[in-house]
Amino acid sequence: MLSSFSPIRATPRLWRLHASSQAAFHASSTVFVKVGDKIPDLDVLSEASPSNKVNLAKELGTGKGIIIGVPAAFSPSCSNSHIPGYIASPSLASAGRVFVVSVNDAFVMKAWASSLDPESKSSIRFLADPSAAFTSALELTFDGKAIFGGDRSKRYALRTEDGVVKEVFVEPDATGVDVSTASNVLEV
Repeated sequence: MLSSFSPIRATPRLWRLHASSQAAFHASSTVFVKVGDKIPDLDVLSEASPSNKVNLAKELGTGKGIIIGVPAAFSPSCSNSHIPGYIASPSLASAGRVFVVSVNDAFVMKAWASSLDPESKSSIRFLADPSAAFTSALELTFDGKAIFGGDRSKRYALRTEDGVVKEVFVEPDATGVDVSTASNVLEV
């Protein structure tokens, strides 16, 4: 089965998918979102308040963008390295619209955004996926009951253009911080 894999660039712990790829190796399930897929057209994400719905298919329908999925707001890896790496990256400005999505409620995401980027200088938007509906549509959930109490998002990043996934970066162990870092995703 490995012969059907088409890696574009390999580093010791990274298989990176490009728009020209058809498949790639992942230690986790390979049934998730892939290059060429459209962003799910769902009104299930919220920003700052449960009533403020955000549809990423519409937000990212034109131009470039990045969706960053994290297992939990305020968790050490998410708060200390993963998202701060994006906020501090000089390449962020040319990435298009950038969204962080987590299976948390809108109030938690608002507080987390305020703690990481108090003046909103990065323009990153923090979105709640309280029922994991968006994350499930991407097939990027994992059983996080032992640590988080329920299903959570695998750590990932998706580069998009005109509403279509152009590159996929999914952590093979679901929660590590390697494949989906700003230095990998935002590199030119």
